[in-house]
Amino acid sequence: MTFDYETMRFIWWAFLGALLIGFAITGGADLGVGALLPFLGKNDTERRVIINSVGPTWEGNQVWFVTAGGALFAAWPMAYAVAFSGFYLALFLTLSALWLRPIGFDYRSKLANPIWRNSWDWALFVGGFVPSLIFGVAFGNLLIGVPFQLDTDMRIFYQGSFWQLLSPFALLAGVVSLSMLLTHGAVYLQMKSIDVINERSKKTVILFTVLTLVAFALAGVWVANIDGYHVATEVLHDGPSNPLLKFVHKETGLWLDNYRLYPLLWGIPGLAFVTGFATLLLSKFDRPGLAFISSSVTIAAIILTAGIAMFPFLIPSSLSLNSSLTVWDASSSLTTLKIMFWVTVIFLPIVIVYTSWVFRVLRGKITVEHIVANDHTAY
Repeated sequence: MTFDYETMRFIWWAFLGALLIGFAITGGADLGVGALLPFLGKNDTERRVIINSVGPTWEGNQVWFVTAGGALFAAWPMAYAVAFSGFYLALFLTLSALWLRPIGFDYRSKLANPIWRNSWDWALFVGGFVPSLIFGVAFGNLLIGVPFQLDTDMRIFYQGSFWQLLSPFALLAGVVSLSMLLTHGAVYLQMKSIDVINERSKKTVILFTVLTLVAFALAGVWVANIDGYHVATEVLHDGPSNPLLKFVHKETGLWLDNYRLYPLLWGIPGLAFVTGFATLLLSKFDRPGLAFISSSVTIAAIILTAGIAMFPFLIPSSLSLNSSLTVWDASSSLTTLKIMFWVTVIFLPIVIVYTSWVFRVLRGKITVEHIVANDHTAY
């Protein structure tokens, strides 16, 4: 089976989206649970129950995040370079927060001291809250445009600051990301717990599902009224990877172009609202397993909504429009994409099967009795 350059570029755009969605669904549940830990667990035993709901699986779920970063680096090296130049401090804060998670999980129960354990509980909160917020803020900045430019030698010049990343629209996108992952984490915790933690999780699902849908709707209205980007010249789908060979203009409402051209795509954001309400109802009527599935679909639909709106742009430039990076002009070589394609075809199904198997094996509920009976192995 052989693919041309155009097809491989599109396939890798789809692969990158799949990896981000995979991480948001699997790792997002862990992040959400961590961010809710100090609030849904009122004492040490309850917090141990919450931690043990994700303790055996959180590490494996990071594979999706690491793989997404590796795919971006290998398939879209210029986009990787711009992202890590422009969002350096934000990414540093994200990685620092994520770094708190393994030591928090491993060291929290080493001492019975309440101050020690409470400190690690808040460290796990930071490890869940900060990445969940910053991931959304990053997406918001992509929709606004990133202040960078390329010279004729393809050198990158970034002229923004950390504080510029925290614009009102970007923060709203951060609220969408944070609330949807808190919803997902609460649904997962409802699925894995009983009694009081289960009831608190159910109330949390209702609160953050409503917040997610309201924030998502507001973000949609906002996107329709901000400047979007459009390639005005002929698009060379199999052309050289040189972003400067095109002409880009921006205008209010252009991010909705793909939806206007293909009206069926409106079903994607519509699906987010349908499955969002389904998550709320399924959780309320004690069907957390189905609620977890519907919450996963909601996450996928929200991410796809943003991805479809931006396509074919990866990182639009607000400073030099023609420097904007697209799927068609910022990729690696055809040979690189083909080699990576076959590696992905072989190993991605293995990751999916393994992840599914782990969740199936560990699908039981975590109880106080389980913690007491397995105190030497529980977190």
